[in-house]
Amino acid sequence: MTARVLDGAAVAATIRQRVAGEVRELADQGVVPRLEVILVGGDPASRVYVGSKGRACREAGIRSDTHVLAADIGAGELRTVIEGLNADADVDGILLQLPLPKPLDGRAFLDLIDPGKDIDGFHPTNVGLLHQGRPSFAPCTPAGIMELLDAGGVPLEGARAVVLGRSEIVGKPMAALLLARHATVTTCHSRTRDLAAVCREADVLVAAIGRPAMVTHEFVKPGAVVIDVGINRVDDAALVARLYPGDAARAEQVAKKGYTLVGDVDFVAVGAVAGAITPVPGGVGPLTIAGLLANTVLAAKRRRGIE
Repeated sequence: MTARVLDGAAVAATIRQRVAGEVRELADQGVVPRLEVILVGGDPASRVYVGSKGRACREAGIRSDTHVLAADIGAGELRTVIEGLNADADVDGILLQLPLPKPLDGRAFLDLIDPGKDIDGFHPTNVGLLHQGRPSFAPCTPAGIMELLDAGGVPLEGARAVVLGRSEIVGKPMAALLLARHATVTTCHSRTRDLAAVCREADVLVAAIGRPAMVTHEFVKPGAVVIDVGINRVDDAALVARLYPGDAARAEQVAKKGYTLVGDVDFVAVGAVAGAITPVPGGVGPLTIAGLLANTVLAAKRRRGIE
C-alpha cells in the first residue's frame, strides 16, 4: 500500500464544526434551521441512515423531525404531506428518503418538493442550475467529495477526471461539479467500450458504480487520485480474504456480523498503484451527512435573505 489515504471522516468533522458555528450565529439572530425528513416504509437501511441524520442535526443545533409513513401510503396522502411542508414557513429543508416502496415513483415526489427547500439538490430546477454552473444546492455526496479533494490538495484545473457511474444522485452531479472546476471530464457506464482503458486515463477517478471491488489496478493510472463512492455488503469470506489479505479485522466482521462493507474499488490492489485513495468505510460516507447539514443551513439563510 503506497497511496495516501484521504480521510473523509476528518473532512466531514471539519464541515460539521463549520456548520455548528453557522447555526450558533443564526441563533443569535433568532433563527434555528429546521429540517423535515419523510421516511416511507420500514426499510432497515433507510431507518439507520435517517437515524444518523437526526443525530447529526441535533449535534449541530439543527431542529429535525422524521415523518414515518406506512409503506402502503397512497400517492395522494404522500403528496399532501410534502405540500404541507412546502407551505410551512418554519421549515427550511425537506428530505424524502429514497427508495420509496413500489409502486410509488420517487422522482415524481422529488419533483413536488419546493426547490428552495430541496436540500438534496434533486429537484429539476436545482439540477438545471447545477449544470449551468450556478448551483443552488449541490447533491450532498458530490459536494462532499469536492471538499475532500480540496482538503487533500488535489489539483483539478486542467486535470483529466473520469466518473464511473451516471446516476442522478452521484455520477451526473459529480461530473458537473468537476467540469465547473475546469477539469476535463469523461462519464463512464456499463456500456462504455474498453472501460478499464478509459479509466486509466484519469488523474482523478471517481467510482460510483455499485459493484464491489470492480475497479482493479488495471483501471488506474499510477499516481492517480481514486475516490470510492461505493458501499457494498459482502458476505463471502473467501472474497473478503482475497481483497484484504491478512486483514484479521475484516475477517472478524464477516464472522460476527455476517458481512463487511466493501467499496467499488479493490482497495489494497489499487492502493499499490494510486497516489491517493479513499477507504470504505471512513472515506466518502461521512461527507454525505455533513453536506446535508451544510445545505440545510444554506437553505435557512437564503430563505431569510441572510448572506
